[in-house]
Amino acid sequence: MNVLVIGGGAREHALCRALSLDPDVSALYCAPGNAGIAEVAELRQVDALDGGAVARLAAEVEAGLVVVGPEAPLVAGVADAVREAGVPCFGPSSEAARLEGSKAFAKDVMAAANVPTARSYVCTTPDEIDRALDAFGAPYVVKDDGLAAGKGVVVTDDVTAAREHARACGRAVIEEFLDGPEVSLFAITDGTTVVPLQPAQDFKRALDGDEGPNTGGMGAYSPLPWADPKLVDEVMESVLQPTVDELRRRGTPFAGLLYAGLAITSRGVRVIEFNARFGDPETQVVLARLKTPLAGVLLAAAEGTLAGLPPLNWRDDAAVTVVVASHNYPGTPRTGDPIDGLAEIAAQDAPHAYVLHAGTRLDGERVVSAGGRVLSVTATGEDLTEARTRAYAAVARIRLDGSQHRTDIARQAAEG
Repeated sequence: MNVLVIGGGAREHALCRALSLDPDVSALYCAPGNAGIAEVAELRQVDALDGGAVARLAAEVEAGLVVVGPEAPLVAGVADAVREAGVPCFGPSSEAARLEGSKAFAKDVMAAANVPTARSYVCTTPDEIDRALDAFGAPYVVKDDGLAAGKGVVVTDDVTAAREHARACGRAVIEEFLDGPEVSLFAITDGTTVVPLQPAQDFKRALDGDEGPNTGGMGAYSPLPWADPKLVDEVMESVLQPTVDELRRRGTPFAGLLYAGLAITSRGVRVIEFNARFGDPETQVVLARLKTPLAGVLLAAAEGTLAGLPPLNWRDDAAVTVVVASHNYPGTPRTGDPIDGLAEIAAQDAPHAYVLHAGTRLDGERVVSAGGRVLSVTATGEDLTEARTRAYAAVARIRLDGSQHRTDIARQAAEG
């Protein structure tokens, strides 16, 4: 089977890496890809937001499966256009992708499905914003209703900062603060059957100790040794299956990757947000632990046959990803800086540690930075301590002027 992956970040590199190791994949294409993806897939150019163009590319490469990575093409209806062209596509319809594209829509779905989440208000005027902030008090949680590349959320004790962010959003969702650790749980679904993956935890803040501004994610790890062994079953019963059932009841079935961002609060599990695609950087650690070949699972979700698959098979080891970001991230990043040390990691740290490219491109024969989050250095080990040691040893080999990374990814979990 020929497979076409749409996207060009570390999530897509993780997907392409897994698909390249799948014996059922005869040819792998990625559009637009990046410098690292070029090592495992043939790169093509396409406007990822143009459903017709993506469908034509799928026909050109004779794809038996298209996998849409980022959220923006899903919300724009790219998966719909590919399916209308007769090609199986892993990714929800534009209507179902509103679960990520609109926080207000997601809240409405959760209310109808009786899914536990934070109390919230949708605000469009200054008066509504002030009343909502007064109702909940500090810490204030303000979210842009639309897509914001993982950076549309502000959590602050400063009411002025919360008010300014809410007004800048135009349409904001203001909600109560949820205490407790956060967990990311992915599920693959065909709109009826739901297959959960292994949980992970990511790190949103830019700096050690969860300080600094919010980012798209600075690292992740899996498994979660501190989590209740019944967590996945509980989330399946109270969150994932009811949400999929509610969307099907509305006539907008969700087929693809349903991502639940969760808070394990003193009052139980609560949904922070839904995403309509694999999360980044959690995908990097979750797929590092998946033994089941990926292509057949994604195709079954696209074709509505997940119920016929055997249970997923997982490795017992742990995985840690550390994101190396460019100078000034999450502000306007500096790009075009040469990246050295990649060959050393491939020669000395593989197969236990490897680099997944996010914001990179080729400048002649040199790999240079091309975005805010530049690399995801991923490592596996018998436990989180060994995986962390391997990941940070590989990070130390990378030379990128002005780069930054957190030094505490998975530290608390590894230390128990």
